[in-house]
Order: sequence, then structure tokens, then C-alpha cells
Amino acid sequence: MSKEFVILEPQGILDGPNTNELRLQIIDLLRGEIDGILLDLNQIEFMNSSSIGALVAILKVVRAENKKLYLCSLTDQVSMIFELTKMDRIFTTFKDRDEFNRKVIEASEA
Repeated sequence: MSKEFVILEPQGILDGPNTNELRLQIIDLLRGEIDGILLDLNQIEFMNSSSIGALVAILKVVRAENKKLYLCSLTDQVSMIFELTKMDRIFTTFKDRDEFNRKVIEASEA
């Protein structure tokens, strides 16, 4: 059975207001018939601590709806913040979309 994932690609600086906008967009998407969301962070230039907290809140909302949230293509700066805050243990991350497709999409079709 094929899984339905929506891919979002936020850009620029991920701070409080931008993360709140992303949260609202995700809440909207969760009303649809999807299995989960992939956040492709390759265009994020900077992320602060408030955005980490907001991403955790987003993850809780997604999980409450029995959906999945994945992240991919973390830039060096974002990856460093995730490691320092130990968020790399909370979120399921992938190197890029290809790895996500192999490990999530193709695996669900097998």
C-alpha cells in the first residue's frame, strides 16, 4: 500500500514567526488524507532555539493525529543545532529526499 506524504520546503530563516506559520500550514495539511509530512530543510540558512521548540510542538501535533513527520537535507548549521540540543534523537532525519524515498516510500510499497 502506497503512503501519501506531503513535502514542505521552508526557506531562509526559521524563527518564531516563520515556524508558527509552518505549524499552521501543517495543521491544515493534517486535515487531509495523508500519512505524513517531510520537511526538506535544505533551504534553511538559520534556525534559532525558539524554532526548535516550535518543531517539537509540530511533532506532537503530527503524532497526535497518528501521522509521521520526517526531516531531510539538514544544512550544517541546522544539523549542529539538532546535535547540540539532542533533537537528532527525537526527530527522524534523512540525508536527502532520495534516502527518504528509499527508506520510507519504497519500503512501504514492498
